[in-house]
Amino acid sequence: MTRPTIAFVHGAFADSSSWSETIAALDAAKYPVIAIPNQLRTLAGDAAYVRSVLSTLHGPVVLVGHSYGGAVIGEAARGADNVAALVFVAAYILDEGESIATVLDPQRFPGGLLGPDTTVERPFGTGESDLYITTEQFAKVFAADLPEEQTRLMSFEQRPLSLGALTGVAAARPAWHDKPSWALIAEHDNAIPPDGQRWMAERAGATLGSVASAHAVMLSQPAAVTETILEAVRSLP
Repeated sequence: MTRPTIAFVHGAFADSSSWSETIAALDAAKYPVIAIPNQLRTLAGDAAYVRSVLSTLHGPVVLVGHSYGGAVIGEAARGADNVAALVFVAAYILDEGESIATVLDPQRFPGGLLGPDTTVERPFGTGESDLYITTEQFAKVFAADLPEEQTRLMSFEQRPLSLGALTGVAAARPAWHDKPSWALIAEHDNAIPPDGQRWMAERAGATLGSVASAHAVMLSQPAAVTETILEAVRSLP
């Protein structure tokens, strides 16, 4: 079997370096790897950029997305014939017409701490704004199981999500309808409620796994992320 390329798409408030330990493990195991920078501007635009990179890759691809990156890969892989499997890591999995702002009803899936009390909005351009997690709340929301000195630095280095990306809706028939999917649920997640992650993953027919982790699971439990990806790889013909 041709070894697939493992392509990673980070989510909001992070960057590609968050995948470093899993990328290092897969590289050591001789898998081709690439971390695709997520622009965090609009869902359609971010997906188009990821799709443009996918078009340059040869052979099968396993496409991995964390958090908002899950919404992006569901869009980016639509019509991308070389994408053989999707892996959602503590991720949003949107269906047609949904956005990350609307997919989970907080009454049905309580516990998410992202909101006005934990974020700050910074305007840019004309009528546009970026959303940041406050330094004081960053660890609790995003990475409660990492050392305080690490999460404080992460809060300073975070990449913001535009409000346009927060409200952008998925187009018709995201790729998980047609491609096999895996999902790793972060059971101690304060950003995307674990029950909401599970509901989205079950709706997508994904093969489920779970780990005792906060939202930044690729940093706190990289081995679990690596193993989930390898499960997807082992399933390929």
